[in-house]
Amino acid sequence: MRRTIMISWLLLFVSLFYQSTQDGIGKEKGVLHCGPQNMTLEKFDQMILSTWQDDPSCFALRDVLIYELVVLIEDQEVHHDKLAVLHNQIGSTHSWSWTPYLALECASHSVRISLRYNNRTSPWTQEKTLPGRGASKKPQVFPRDKVFEVGRHGNFCCIMPAGAVFNKMYMSGYNNSNMKTRKINNQTYVLTVLLDQPSNNSCTNVICQTSDYGACAYIGYRPDDRDLQCETQDLESVDCLWTVGKELPKRQLSTEYQLNGSDCPNGSKGRCSQRIQEVGERTWTLTAKNNLGKRELTDRADLMKRVHMFAPEGVSASAVNARNVTLSWRWKVLRYSNLNITCQVNVSHFETNTMSEIFGVGLLSVVVTDLIPNWTYNVAVRCGTTEHFWKWSNWSASVNFHTRGDVPDALDVWMQARDNQTVIIWKEPQSNESHGDILEYEVSWTETAERERLNKTKVDHNFLSVSLTLDPTEEHIVTVSARNINGSSSPTTIVIPRRKSDITNVETDGIIGSDGGFNLSWSVSSAASCGYVVDWCPASENCRVEWLKVPPNVTNTRVFSKSFKAGVRYSLSVYACTNRAPVFLERREGYTEEKRIEDSLFQSLKWNQRDSDVEISWEPVPLRNQPAFIYGYVLYVDNNNNKVLSVSTDDPKASSLTATNLNINTYTFTVKAKTAAGEEGTTTITATLNSLTDNLIEIVCVSLVAVFGLLSLVTILCFRHWSCIKHKVYPPIPTPVLRDKWLTTGENRCHHLRVDQFPHSEADVMDVPELHKPGAPVNDYVIQNVSAHTQTEKGYYNQPVRNCIPQPSSAIHPPLRSLFPNPLYSLTMVPGYQWCSSGPEPQGGTHLERSSDGYQPHSEAERSSVNQTEVRPDSPISCVSTYILLPQSPQ
Repeated sequence: MRRTIMISWLLLFVSLFYQSTQDGIGKEKGVLHCGPQNMTLEKFDQMILSTWQDDPSCFALRDVLIYELVVLIEDQEVHHDKLAVLHNQIGSTHSWSWTPYLALECASHSVRISLRYNNRTSPWTQEKTLPGRGASKKPQVFPRDKVFEVGRHGNFCCIMPAGAVFNKMYMSGYNNSNMKTRKINNQTYVLTVLLDQPSNNSCTNVICQTSDYGACAYIGYRPDDRDLQCETQDLESVDCLWTVGKELPKRQLSTEYQLNGSDCPNGSKGRCSQRIQEVGERTWTLTAKNNLGKRELTDRADLMKRVHMFAPEGVSASAVNARNVTLSWRWKVLRYSNLNITCQVNVSHFETNTMSEIFGVGLLSVVVTDLIPNWTYNVAVRCGTTEHFWKWSNWSASVNFHTRGDVPDALDVWMQARDNQTVIIWKEPQSNESHGDILEYEVSWTETAERERLNKTKVDHNFLSVSLTLDPTEEHIVTVSARNINGSSSPTTIVIPRRKSDITNVETDGIIGSDGGFNLSWSVSSAASCGYVVDWCPASENCRVEWLKVPPNVTNTRVFSKSFKAGVRYSLSVYACTNRAPVFLERREGYTEEKRIEDSLFQSLKWNQRDSDVEISWEPVPLRNQPAFIYGYVLYVDNNNNKVLSVSTDDPKASSLTATNLNINTYTFTVKAKTAAGEEGTTTITATLNSLTDNLIEIVCVSLVAVFGLLSLVTILCFRHWSCIKHKVYPPIPTPVLRDKWLTTGENRCHHLRVDQFPHSEADVMDVPELHKPGAPVNDYVIQNVSAHTQTEKGYYNQPVRNCIPQPSSAIHPPLRSLFPNPLYSLTMVPGYQWCSSGPEPQGGTHLERSSDGYQPHSEAERSSVNQTEVRPDSPISCVSTYILLPQSPQ
């Protein structure tokens, strides 16, 4: 019975509990009576804050309550959020805040709240609204002076006056692709911009309609400072340094800094200092904060292991010599004198810098060596701690000094064989080698076999070579030195070898240049005890060589010169440097850069036909006209732009090509040079081929013309010199002149010689007189006033002698018959003259020459025995002082 009663009471209790629970939940299925009440909505700057309380019926609930909040802008839902309330929080005031993306002035913002519990929700009975800014007489832009972070979207609104027409809205410095405008009510338009660039030192303007209406926006970054390091310089304070973040507009985005809670007035410069009371390891914290966020940096260090020294002060050159200098300085912090210090000295001149290090405790000076005499230097010093080295100090103020002068350095000397002379050349000493102005050079030379016979000469400082005429069969030693005001340099010696062969005719290999020079390599030479020498010069010119010296065990070098030009072939020679004379090893030729060969390369192109073959020839192309290597030639034969054939050769020394088996026609012959870039230097010549008959006719015609021309020339010459030729070939017959009197001395009487009664032969008679040319001197006497010839009827010739010449002391003997042969006699005749005699001729005179048949001239007695005939009045012969009667030819 008791059990039944207890069960009944239990059922009643459960029923009552269930009923009470149902009363708290509500009668309607799925609807809660528990919910928010006393809701409020406020704004703080651009943030909205909503508060509310729980309905008393919520106390009966034991689980977590979920409040749902919805935000509406101009009745458009823009945000949804949830807030969980624990069982122990039921009955307290709840709050929720949110910052809308659009300024509160732009439009009305409403918040609705409801409760969700076990898949049941309360009605949206709680709703509050914050109205926006109303329309005014002018366009208004919001928000104003707001800070935005780079990379976010910014929303700006423009509230138009009632009845005004919206035109445009934009942000200065941004393009249209990053901006979008939309309308949210009749007077309000919203501009959404992707903020991808920070503002400059000032803000970024947002314009509505015209530039007169707008707002200012500050766009920047959160603090992003980094790399905090703390150290000490004076050993009494800490100096913390860091890398400052991106530069931001100073007005709204200035960053504030604190070091271990203390403000850093110069934090924007990335440096903050504080006095330290204790030494040892500790942590330093830097805080950087701006309107967009905050950043903290930490560093832990023992400052005595992070000593960053001050730069040395008062650096000076206290003792300056030709090749060294002493530098001294002082310290700003006296405690540095107890530190173990390492210092670096930077010595610079022109574009060269040399760094050296020294060590010591409290260093105050250093000696710098290996300087160039008569040279200006600039030096600076920096130092750091040797133990626990942290970083170098800043460089000290630089100091300039000028070293003293000294004798010149030894010259770089080389030789060059030119014709029958040896040219000794040397490089001009640079300023860092001359150590003062060069006054002159001294060159001395001698034969190695006769060193006591030393020859010397002085060379002006403006010249860098001297030509010597040396015995090519002997080896010579040449030394060269330079002199300045401080003295002479050490002599440089070079041995001139005997000239055994002409190395200018050796075979050469090609070399290809690159980047304005040559990468030259060669085989190792056992003779190269002191290295190698490479010289070069344009191959087409007789010029002064340039050279460089290569150390031993190095068989390659880069050859470069400011004088190198593209398209010029250079000859490079390699010599082995020995203890004696240099030994020639090899020679290369090449171009630093090949250039295209221009057309008309072959200036003297000629053609020659041989039957049906045509040979095209040209003069060898000089090197100065070869801006690239020529590997051969090719000949193209064209007929009316139709290619007939081509002939080529790979011999670069060729000077002709022959096209064979050509027909009689007109052809165009084109010659090209083969280079690495192709076929270049195009040169053409046109020729018309002749048949073999035409060639024969041409040869005959040419021969006839040549013969006719020769005959014409001979005729003209003969005509112009006819009198001379006639006199030489057919001279006139001269008149004989009696050289001795044929009659006895006395008055002028005439005796006739009768030839038919003459007892001797005609040859004997005709051998009497000696004849001479008119006007010619006879034994140094001049013959003048010669009268004309007269001829008798009988064919005899006579000649009156108006004048006479003395008889020479001796007879005239040279035979003269061979000058003019005569069928009757052979005489040389002097017309119109005879010898004069003061008395009778002595017997046995020798004035008549002996005839060829042994005739001896008669004596005076023999002549007197000749039959004489009296003169008759009717004689056809006139009586003159003397006659020479010549026989007539038989009738």
